[in-house]
Amino acid sequence: MEKGHSHTLKVWRQKDAISKGEFKTYKIDNVSTGSSFLEMLDILNEKLLEKGEDPIHFDHDCREGICGTCSLYINGRPHGPDRLVTACQLHMRSFKDGETITIEPWRAKSFPVIKDLIVDRSAFDRIIQAGGFVSVRTGSVEDANAIPVAKKNADEAMDAAACIGCGACVAACKNASAMLFVSAKVSQLALLPQGKVERKQRALKMVAQMEEEGFGACTNTGACSAECPKGIELTHIARLNREYINASLTAEEK
Repeated sequence: MEKGHSHTLKVWRQKDAISKGEFKTYKIDNVSTGSSFLEMLDILNEKLLEKGEDPIHFDHDCREGICGTCSLYINGRPHGPDRLVTACQLHMRSFKDGETITIEPWRAKSFPVIKDLIVDRSAFDRIIQAGGFVSVRTGSVEDANAIPVAKKNADEAMDAAACIGCGACVAACKNASAMLFVSAKVSQLALLPQGKVERKQRALKMVAQMEEEGFGACTNTGACSAECPKGIELTHIARLNREYINASLTAEEK
């Protein structure tokens, strides 16, 4: 039977939003390289509970890379060293035997820590509530080909819709910008006929809410796209800028 790996884990522990946090060091041995990163944390938590210690709190849900809740900053990168995966899809074979692994929560003013590795990402929800939806009546469900959509637009809209709102873009950005997230949500609707009716107010309201939440300005360095587990491209930020400028100019004319 193959012997598992051993690791030293430096984990951010913080009792609550107002308490001062710190890194605590844990040793874990004989971890299967086939285990997911979250399974490794599960094993560590079982050992902590056996000792009567408080387990490490972290977000998780689907564990299939769909929901985006597994928001962990691992060895200085959102979701860890592998590209196009979430933390729950990251496996321990991505780390060398004996490697020290540092685990932190997202570091952004707009994502305050709730406890340990869990942050409050409700700022994203409020941005969506500001305009990331279609409220006009579109009628009952029609055949897929009833509303003609150019293939290029359909493909780009689907690419934008792949955003899971995990916040890796914010965590990767030195300015903690949410531009990639907001641009993906704006693009998704702006490219489709159903979303065009509200496109101007959508851009204005979502950008205004993003700024109100305290997210920083875009750095143009591309770190957000490089670390996005779904590979959302920077071209969506360019579209958001165009949508916003056009909406702003139209509003001024009125």
